[in-house]
Amino acid sequence: MFVLLLVVKNAFRHKLRTALTVVGIVVAITAFGLLRTVVDAWYAGANASSSARLVTRSSVSLVFQLPLTYAQKIRQIDGVQAVSWMNWFGGIYITERNFFPQFAVDAASFLDLYPEFTLSPGERKAFLTDRQGAVVGRKLADQYGWKVGDTIPLRGTIYPGTWTFNLRGIYDGADRSTDLSQMFFHWDLLNERIRKIYPRRADQTGLFVVRLKDPQQAAEVSSAIDATFKNSLAETLSETEKAFQLSFVAMTETILLAIQAVSFVVVVIIMAVMANTMAMTARERGAEYATLKALGFSNAFVALLILGESLGIALVGGVLGVLLTFPLAAAFADAMGSLFPIFFVSEETVLMQLAAAVVVGLVAAALPAWRTSRLAIVDGLRAVA
Repeated sequence: MFVLLLVVKNAFRHKLRTALTVVGIVVAITAFGLLRTVVDAWYAGANASSSARLVTRSSVSLVFQLPLTYAQKIRQIDGVQAVSWMNWFGGIYITERNFFPQFAVDAASFLDLYPEFTLSPGERKAFLTDRQGAVVGRKLADQYGWKVGDTIPLRGTIYPGTWTFNLRGIYDGADRSTDLSQMFFHWDLLNERIRKIYPRRADQTGLFVVRLKDPQQAAEVSSAIDATFKNSLAETLSETEKAFQLSFVAMTETILLAIQAVSFVVVVIIMAVMANTMAMTARERGAEYATLKALGFSNAFVALLILGESLGIALVGGVLGVLLTFPLAAAFADAMGSLFPIFFVSEETVLMQLAAAVVVGLVAAALPAWRTSRLAIVDGLRAVA
């Protein structure tokens, strides 16, 4: 208790210096947490993907469609439990700024393949029985103030025309990693319109989603699917859902590396500032530490005082930085809208922030503590003049 009281008293002896140092640490730890959360949000789709699902698409590009007849052939492959399909829609709600993902899906099979999208039984039934029905995520509904029964108009881009949908359900997530900013409607409705306008483009889909009987057979089933359609007019590329999601992340990998680098640079900078603060503190108190040694206190005790003071200041700043990260992350997520559909501060990020604060405190005090522990009593007392 004596040591703790002495550390606290020393830490707040120069209140302004300590306050400014704490503020610097708060800013650094908060920035570190926000940058790490941005990186996590970029990988959220891949991390939330299921190991029991495959995605089959055109081997050339996502732009090229696959015949719907492939679904029945895929079902017959050993290891396949269920198949669904979907198309990216790309419609505009009021203005181009209101971007959010929209997919035309085979409703019944799609909902079975994605149990993480939870709907009430009544909303599920209403969606399945309404040809123009649609469901949206809770975050998207809150963003635009939609409620069940509303009519949602979209202006088509890939598929021209004005499309009107009846909101029949608002889905929630099985956990907080579920994307709640998407819209789903019936693929049959899209296909009917295409058949009237572009008959040759009908009965085709952008990709198939395949559920596996055994996730350990992902590689074998992927190879079997692609071999089935090899040398056809529309060859396929099958991969795990996570690999499919990571292919989009790879397009911005350089940006992610830069963000991660900046997050660590921020910590290194505040470490240098903290080290300077502790060096000044140790120099100013050289005579006091020499007196303690003269009274019989060990070198380790003196070093412990400096380490404890540095660690205490760093932890105060670190805890405040962690607490500040949550409201700032929430405000950032609201400002970004659907750009980051999954954006939350993870437990791993919090632990990394606290670990960064501890490292800053220990490293900043290491050299001053070592020098002070080796300080000769006579040299320290000489500075009293």
